[in-house]
Amino acid sequence: MQQSIAHIRQSLAGIYSEGEINAFIGIIAESVCGWNTTQFLLQKDTVLSDDRRKKIKTIVARLQKHEPIQYILGKTEFYSLPVETNKNVLIPRPETEELVAWIIAEHKNAGGRLLDIGTGSGCIAIALAKHLPKMEVSAVDISEKALETARRNAAKNRVKVNFQLCDILSKNTDVIGHFDIIVSNPPYVLESEKEKMQENVLHFEPHQALFVPDENPLLFYEAIAGFSVENLSNGGALYVEINGMFAAKIARMLAEKGFFEIEIRKDLQGNDRMIKCRK
Repeated sequence: MQQSIAHIRQSLAGIYSEGEINAFIGIIAESVCGWNTTQFLLQKDTVLSDDRRKKIKTIVARLQKHEPIQYILGKTEFYSLPVETNKNVLIPRPETEELVAWIIAEHKNAGGRLLDIGTGSGCIAIALAKHLPKMEVSAVDISEKALETARRNAAKNRVKVNFQLCDILSKNTDVIGHFDIIVSNPPYVLESEKEKMQENVLHFEPHQALFVPDENPLLFYEAIAGFSVENLSNGGALYVEINGMFAAKIARMLAEKGFFEIEIRKDLQGNDRMIKCRK
């Protein structure tokens, strides 16, 4: 393993930070060899088989091209749950886990109906279905391939989620009924922000799930708010992840549509990251 570790460090030096490389070494050891952290420390001097060394070299070659490790391995974790990841879905972020934690904390043991708009991998809907077992959870997305991934993730985590193809920007959505909670992590990165983004995001993650036009940054929030006016139960809660630059504008728009108890919450990095309101 020492030879493979040296190969990883040498091949990725100058592309990733030392901390990122150390993290990759641990992730690769777990994926290829099945070793946890303790086993890795005990097995570092183990001579790897040719097959394992070949697998490690393949992973490293893809990392050199800035491909996200989550896509290379085809999996990640979200809220301590296993999640399949591929080019059709965004890689779940820690900030989104904070949004899920907020919802769980405020609705523990609650029943009712919950809808996740723009579900992608299904990570939000699945985590909420797992931790709010009395909720009837539904989720929609514009991408059938994303929904296929989400269905596999729900089955893997043994939760029931009603997945449906839907374009939230269309005024003729087929989603029927009222919901007690609506949640969404919609596209909110401006097109002009592309030049600031890391290559592993810009060149590999689906742009449809990331970007909005500079001239209409609230495109999805307007649509979600309009949908929620019609489909959220009175007293129901709407939660959205946001681009912090537009926190005040989103809050003002929600107030103009009649929502109340509007709360902006920061993420662990101190950035305005999510908003909750009630109908």
